[in-house]
Amino acid sequence: MENKILCQSCSMPIEIDHVKGSEIDGSKSNEYCMYCYENGAFKDPNMSLGQMISVVETQMEKMNLPVKLIEASIHKIPKLSRWKI
Repeated sequence: MENKILCQSCSMPIEIDHVKGSEIDGSKSNEYCMYCYENGAFKDPNMSLGQMISVVETQMEKMNLPVKLIEASIHKIPKLSRWKI
């Protein structure tokens, strides 16, 4: 399995610049996607881990992605930088 660069908040692949979030100086974030991070801050800073898992699962289901892919993605979320304690 290839190693992909994942958003450290939601687990979305962020290898392509147009899906990367933005830093306060306008540069692209190498850690977070545009759905989670903008202008150097999380779009929803009060979001809980459980809420993130629910949002990711719902969005992936809307995209009709395979159940195994959805399960693998949501399983990774608690291990990402944003959620590590």
